[in-house]
Amino acid sequence: DASAYRQLTSILSPFHSKTLHQENLFFDTPTNTLSSQLSVLRLRFLNKDARCIVSLKSKPTLVDGISRVAEDEEELDPCSARACVEDPARLGKIESRILKRVKEEFGVGEEVGFVCLGGFENKREVFNWKNLKLEVDETKYGFGICYELECESEDPDGVKKLLEEFLKENGIGYSYSKMTKFAVFRSGKLP
Repeated sequence: DASAYRQLTSILSPFHSKTLHQENLFFDTPTNTLSSQLSVLRLRFLNKDARCIVSLKSKPTLVDGISRVAEDEEELDPCSARACVEDPARLGKIESRILKRVKEEFGVGEEVGFVCLGGFENKREVFNWKNLKLEVDETKYGFGICYELECESEDPDGVKKLLEEFLKENGIGYSYSKMTKFAVFRSGKLP
């Protein structure tokens, strides 16, 4: 919750490395070709339109608070990407390794077309702590705000244990994620 978020970011403040403001927008076909196959196509704009990253996420699992997902990312020109938000049909025309994958693996390209599903904003505080990159998110949906602690790791179970101990030692309340941010967005309600 908001109180735990403030407490956590305060304790981690000596390890703060940067703050990112993210706008996350999602795309699919009119018939939900990607989401029906447990895949998500996202454009992420960073710090307004300073950068844009297109990503394809597939095969998500979320067990005991640990999320695992196949993710492929690539930088796009922010101006071209922003034009795709205004006219999603342009996505099928962009030169991109990821969009080529979407066409080859899912049969989605210019002829099928894309629609923008909308999205959410995220303020990400990044901390370098104990050789880990911790990302503490405040995610603003149209229907409320959620908070999350993320850490990508080759040893998610070990990192989970370390973070649980840290949170408990500092009296920071937490619960495990039960849904991905995209699933929360699609549900239209906070978990």
